[in-house]
Amino acid sequence: MRDINKIFWLLFIFAFFSCKKGGDDNKGDSEIRDRYFNLEKIGWKSRQYIQKVDDIGFIATEVPIQYYLLKDKGNENLLLVDSLYEENKKERVIEFTFQQDEEKDLLAKDFTGMDYTSAVKYMSFGLDKDFYVVTSKKDTISCSGVTFERSYKIAPYQKVLLFFSGIDPNDRIQLVYNDYLFRKGTLKFKFKDTYTKIAL
Repeated sequence: MRDINKIFWLLFIFAFFSCKKGGDDNKGDSEIRDRYFNLEKIGWKSRQYIQKVDDIGFIATEVPIQYYLLKDKGNENLLLVDSLYEENKKERVIEFTFQQDEEKDLLAKDFTGMDYTSAVKYMSFGLDKDFYVVTSKKDTISCSGVTFERSYKIAPYQKVLLFFSGIDPNDRIQLVYNDYLFRKGTLKFKFKDTYTKIAL
């Protein structure tokens, strides 16, 4: 009889701690869901920062990496998404759009001074040298990569995604663009919000 009581108490203690641990996981999952809900509610992106030079608009928008993680992994396992975010939280992604007032193709020779194929190559492989970020701590971070979203002359704009690494998630940033493609000079875009503040 004593052996049965011991087994019963061991099972009871094991069940008690298992339930308690599960409750903590649910609390953490709920906090993660709230955080991602808040990001979704604001539209996932920072405010657009627009500068216009002559007839070309330059638009910079920061997109939190959680957006791309959820797009890739789905929202079934938010703990996985959140752990991937923790591993990559020093990364920044900026969506940068070029748009001409009359919706003409900006990669034409009239705008770039080069043939169309060379302009596409520059957007794909040379544009990363034209961008860098200055953090609120006055660190200068070079662009680590660019993805050119080809529109094949369907959309009335050209868009690239810019990638930066090693930036504290609480730092405010200023994007600097030295425009060698359209020869419009140096443009600066100061981002005033950070996603850690929005998510809390």
